[in-house]
Amino acid sequence: MTNTTHFGYETVKEEEKVRKVAEVFHSVAAKYDVMNDFMSAGLHRLWKAFTIAQAGIRPGFKVLDIAGGTGDLSKAFAKQAGPSGEVWHTDINESMLRVGRDRLLNQGIVTPTMLCDAEKLPFRDNYFDRVSVAFGLRNMTHKDAALAEMRRVLKPGGKLLVLEFSKVWEPLKKPYDVYSFSVLPWLGKKVANDADSYRYLAESIRMHPDQETLKQMMEQVGLERVQYFNLTAGVAALHTGIKM
Repeated sequence: MTNTTHFGYETVKEEEKVRKVAEVFHSVAAKYDVMNDFMSAGLHRLWKAFTIAQAGIRPGFKVLDIAGGTGDLSKAFAKQAGPSGEVWHTDINESMLRVGRDRLLNQGIVTPTMLCDAEKLPFRDNYFDRVSVAFGLRNMTHKDAALAEMRRVLKPGGKLLVLEFSKVWEPLKKPYDVYSFSVLPWLGKKVANDADSYRYLAESIRMHPDQETLKQMMEQVGLERVQYFNLTAGVAALHTGIKM
């Protein structure tokens, strides 16, 4: 029996979702940062800055940046961890990883870069002080498996940080829907010549677990002291949890 899952609002075979998500990010990689600025009016930079502050990286820390994409978090973490630290910039999508790697190198940051699947992390148990995933969890087929892997590779006392689009404040829901399903695909067409990928991104946000559900999922894989911070009225949320 073939297992199925969601690709936006469409029900597809699990292996088909992996291919379709890969196609989306191969398509948008070159324009990803530009589109992020357009999509969020630059707010994604503030959300990432808040995540970086909450991470509390210190010199010598080992850090894993999952779905690191164009490298915003990896860049900040590498500067904070310093030469005695170890920051891994990873992504499952080769196009995104190449863009991020080149961007980091152009800014003089040399850090390990690896193509890897968050559901099957190639790192030993209890290795990292911090693990982060920004705007990547909603694209994963088995979110519970990915969260369990993230906990596995954390050291006791280590922290997981999950930054993701979430459930917006109810009074803003209608205008947010209009923006997401009308303006966003139009922007995708004009800026990246790809309306369909950005229509999927809008749908994937709606299919992602809300704040409380994701909190429960993190607790179910064994993370403790799980909390979340709503950002911009819940357009995004940062969840954190500790491995005890």
